[in-house]
This record gives sequence, C-alpha cells and structure tokens, in this order.
Amino acid sequence: MVIDVIGAAGTVPMILSCLLLVFWLCSWAWGLHRPLESRHPGRLAGFFLLVGVASSYVALYGGWSGESTATGLMAADRWLILVAASLALILVTGDSVRTMADVLQLARWLLAGAFFSCLVGVVQFTLGINPMEWIQMGMPGFRYNGGDTAFQARGNLMRVAGSTFHSIEFAVVSAMLLPLSVWRALHDPRGKAWFHWLQTALLVFAVAATVSRSGILGAAVALAVFVPFMPQRPRRAVLAVLPVVVVVLFLTIPGFMLTLTGALTADDSDPSISTRTNNYPRVMRMIDERPWFGVGPGNYTAHGALQILDNQYLNAAVSIGLIGLACLVVYLWFPALTAIHTARTASSPPVKSLAGACGAGLAAAAVCSVTFDSLSFPVFTLTYPLLVGLSGAAWQLAKRETEFVSASSGSSKASE
Repeated sequence: MVIDVIGAAGTVPMILSCLLLVFWLCSWAWGLHRPLESRHPGRLAGFFLLVGVASSYVALYGGWSGESTATGLMAADRWLILVAASLALILVTGDSVRTMADVLQLARWLLAGAFFSCLVGVVQFTLGINPMEWIQMGMPGFRYNGGDTAFQARGNLMRVAGSTFHSIEFAVVSAMLLPLSVWRALHDPRGKAWFHWLQTALLVFAVAATVSRSGILGAAVALAVFVPFMPQRPRRAVLAVLPVVVVVLFLTIPGFMLTLTGALTADDSDPSISTRTNNYPRVMRMIDERPWFGVGPGNYTAHGALQILDNQYLNAAVSIGLIGLACLVVYLWFPALTAIHTARTASSPPVKSLAGACGAGLAAAAVCSVTFDSLSFPVFTLTYPLLVGLSGAAWQLAKRETEFVSASSGSSKASE
C-alpha cells in the first residue's frame, strides 16, 4: 500500500525511515548528539552501499549509462530513497541502542512485527485466506501497488507469504530473525518464557510453511553461526531439540516431506533452477556492454518471468555495475563478519550471544542473496539495515566491556 502522489516509494516504513534520517541529521546539526562518538562497522557498510548506488545514479543522469527514460530515472530515484532509508536505520539504531535494555526494547518490537507476520502466515496456510486484504481496506489515502504474491503452489503444498511480499522473502526474513528470537527467549526477563518460545516456534513454522530452499539455506546458515556463541546449557538444549522439531514438522504438515524432498533434490529440469542458470550468458553480455556503472539503479527490466534475476549479486552487476557490485558485497558481508568477530571477543554471555545472533542473521541474508534478488523485496530491504545497526550496538557494548575490564585491570595494578 502506497501514498498515490509519492508512488512506489510511498510505503509507511519507507516514509518513516526517511523521516528518521532527517531527524538524525537535524539533531547532529543542532548539536543534540555527537555521532562521531558512537562509530561502528555497520556505518562503513552503509557508506559503501551509498557509494555504489550513487555512482551508478550519477552515471545514469550524466548519460554515461546510455539513453535513459523518465521511468528509468524514477526507478533510480526510488533506489536512492531506499538507500536513505537504509542509512537511517543503521545510523539511528547504532546511536540510540546503547544499553542492554535498549537492545531488548528494539528486539521486542522487531520480533513483534515478525510474530504478526507469522500469525498472518498461519491463517493463510490453514484457512487459505489472506488477512492482509482486510488491512488494505482500512488504509484510506493509500492505494494498492500490486506485485505481492500471498499464495504460490509448490508440489502438494500452498506456499504463503505472511505480511511480506513473497513466500521466499517470508522464509528468508524469518530465518534471519530466528537467532535473535532465541537470544531474546534466553535473556529477556520481561514477559512469559513460553510466549517467547512460541514466537520462535512460529518463525520455524514460517520457514517450513514456505517450502523455500532459500529459507532452509538461511536457517541452516543462521543456526550454524549462532549456536557456537550460545551459553553451554542452551546450546546443548537446542542441539537436542532440533531433530525433534524436524520430525514434528514432517508429521504435522501434510505433504511437507514429499514437497521438501522434491525441492531440495531438484536438478536443472526444475524451472526455478534452470531459469537462474540460463540467465548467466545473458548477464555476462550485459555486463560487457556497461561494466562499471551498469544500466542504472533499478533500471534492469525483466521481459517475462524467465528473465528475472533471482540473484542479488547478478542483479547488482547488471544494474549498478562492477563498482556497485563490489560495494554491495561489502554491504552484505562486512557487517556479518564484524559481528562474528565481536561475538568471538565479547566477554559477557549476553553480549556474546547477541553479537552471534546478529552475525548469524546477517550471514543468512548475505548467503541467501545468491538465491533471490533480496533488495527487490521491501521487508528484507529494511529488516537487514536494522540488524546491521543492532550489530553495531553489540559492537559498542562489547567495546565498552573491554574498556571497563582494561580500566579495572589498570586500577588494580596501580593499587598494588
């Protein structure tokens, strides 16, 4: 749902995120906060995204990318707005989340949004109706922009999308947030523990109900990264419960095992796989034509379903060029690697597992961007920078712990 006069960029979360950037810049200009004192690696990743998209944007408007159309220029404008919204979430989250109480507050709201999406997915999966249509009717001043896919058949099952754009996005975002949900269930003193674990279980259900290879890959990557940074007893419990969860899914969802097995063992005869691989020669020709800046942000147009690039890295190489691709790799991988490094060096178990949860979610996003064009999906696009900002907060918490330990060690040596 978008505000008609703004167009495709006029969604509620996009508008609010851009307003956040305005407030952040104004508070900096008026001296209400000092952003240089709260630096973290996620900012550098956001800066690289800005450089990659802005360089292609300038090339498009300067005519270096070939002829441009009014529609193409509007698409590039939307991408620049998207970058502004992403930067806002990275900057504001990193600056405002300063204590563990702040982390828990943000995690509660973020996971509440995921919980709502999962409840919508449960209704879609069990009853075959889409509650999001009711919400659309209650949004005066907005119009339906189209393009979303609430239901999609795969094998014997009907894939659902929850409140996201597509079932693949639903699965990947759920996999990204799964480690954070486990972390919250272990460390949040507020609320009922059973409810925290119910939210976690629904994220697992979301990955399963979509029967998405991308979602299963994301969940596997997320758990592989996160589990080693969990406290010892919960780590053993998760490793013991995980096989039981898989068996329960097989037994409770009719046709799940057959459909999932068919999806995971598919070869080049599967249309979803052959479409991806058949695009490689065409992508290489397009890169050869405009190697450095591409055709412009958001300017790649798929003429039919067979030309959709279900790979964010390939999409970036075509649309924003090799310079933009390099910047995108930094944007998607650098926060994950720095969060994992933070988890390895943090001293307290809550901060260690928080950094591990952020690193796990970000690594899942980076890996799954190979299997779908992630930044074309609105929920993924704004959830990812939130996790980047949260990983920056974990980095700062770990840094303060290290400084406190060093100061305490220095004081004890001085007293001796």
